[in-house]
Amino acid sequence: MRPNQVIHGGSLSLVEILTVLYFNQMNLANRTPKHPNRDRLVLSKGHAAPALYATLAERGFIPRASLKTLRKIDSNLQGHPDMNKVAGVDMTSGSLGQGLSVANGMAIAGKLDEREYRVYCIVGDGELQEGQIWEACMTSYHYKLNNLCLIVDNNNLQIDGPVDKVMNIYPLKNKFESFGFKVFEVDGHNIEELVETFEKSKKFKKKPVAIIAKTVKGKGVSFMENSSAWHGKAPSAQDMARIEWGK
Repeated sequence: MRPNQVIHGGSLSLVEILTVLYFNQMNLANRTPKHPNRDRLVLSKGHAAPALYATLAERGFIPRASLKTLRKIDSNLQGHPDMNKVAGVDMTSGSLGQGLSVANGMAIAGKLDEREYRVYCIVGDGELQEGQIWEACMTSYHYKLNNLCLIVDNNNLQIDGPVDKVMNIYPLKNKFESFGFKVFEVDGHNIEELVETFEKSKKFKKKPVAIIAKTVKGKGVSFMENSSAWHGKAPSAQDMARIEWGK
């Protein structure tokens, strides 16, 4: 993820989560984007599209060179993912609060069609301020969507500042449990913990699962970490020179 176009705080908090999903957990059906038995992922926090694009490139869905075209005129890699333009993107997203509703629909369709796929939906913690999310949670539980896994990127920052200062969403674990979810909490940057948690989540067959991943906005870039200023801002050439890779 070195090209400066794909580096910003909102994407860096998701890197390990997407890596575990696409390289360890998800059935990608031999990288056939529309295969009916593939696992689905809805990136509800669509502004983190750069992280998704980088993951798709590493997994062989799109050319790595295409990452340099992000947000350029005539590029397929828009600021939010478009399922009609990018191979491997299961749902167009960007308008916050809607992703879980779509994921519910996919999960219900899987049950009706007697398919074995799982549906993963990644939401931001600031996104949980949207009422539609909680309406969708009621639907998830009502239909006992045990083929659904909701993942909260809990970096505690949104574009206007700390989530708990803008509009407090806590305590998350208690809230999701009250909506009928089996809830796990995990270090969203610990690969081993993520793998273990995803494996455990598959064992619950009577209810949907929510994984609250504690993350750091801008993880891995010291001057970006825990700063809402880098929510969607790409670094300049001077900023890139300051990054200490691998630390």
